[in-house]
Amino acid sequence: MNLQNAQVQMRKGILEFCILNIISRGEVYASDMLEELTSAKIMVVEGTLYPLLTRLRKAGLVDYKWVESTSGPPRKYYTLTESGEEFRKGLNNTWDELQSSTKKIISVSKKSKTTKK
Repeated sequence: MNLQNAQVQMRKGILEFCILNIISRGEVYASDMLEELTSAKIMVVEGTLYPLLTRLRKAGLVDYKWVESTSGPPRKYYTLTESGEEFRKGLNNTWDELQSSTKKIISVSKKSKTTKK
């Protein structure tokens, strides 16, 4: 199994979760999302982000509005809908549970390795 492929799959698995949390802070432009995701080492390209945003909008989780720009074409700013906020909260609860569970498993694995030495 290839480690790099496994890492990419793990990051892809939490992309929607991260995007919903970024949008939950208030109106956000797609390029700002890309910048934040990249700085957090969750590599994503526009070709991945825009279809995901479209899917989230069709699911009723996000909405957008066009805002005129002084430096170019209008920009699309995304916000969470009420159902998007509820969905995000549910994902956050799941994340907390998964994080707790994996920490328990990892700590047992680390302890068993040190006791075997």
